[in-house]
Amino acid sequence: MLNIVLVEPEIPPNTGNIGRLCLATGTRLHLVHPLGFSLDDKTLKRAGLDYWQEVEVLEWPSLDKLTAAADAKARFFFFTTKANKPYWDERFQDEDYLVFGRETKGLPESLLELHREQCLRIPMRQARSLNLATAVGIGLYEALRQLNFKG
Repeated sequence: MLNIVLVEPEIPPNTGNIGRLCLATGTRLHLVHPLGFSLDDKTLKRAGLDYWQEVEVLEWPSLDKLTAAADAKARFFFFTTKANKPYWDERFQDEDYLVFGRETKGLPESLLELHREQCLRIPMRQARSLNLATAVGIGLYEALRQLNFKG
């Protein structure tokens, strides 16, 4: 099972949409605090429709706590506009963690520096960034394609 990690997400509808995507693909959703909203937020649940209660959501006080709790062999990939390697050049494996930053700032530069070899980008031409839910969908479905996901 793949893992989606949202580090300090700020916009509830994005997280709701990503939750629905995770349910549809059998993917775990990890939310790293602080969150920019409450998990009781109406717009979060509206975007997740009536599926939200079925999504496997794990909350973490920090990314360090999540990585410490993960299997020692776990692989983390950090999606950022500051990487050189396109996401499709990575060979994803079951149980990988795909990590995405908050909508307004992305992932912290210090984190990216520590994990430069695991940083991936989604190539784009004229925009600075994509909507978080769109970026997660792109990365997740490439990993699923490589793992022969049948749905």
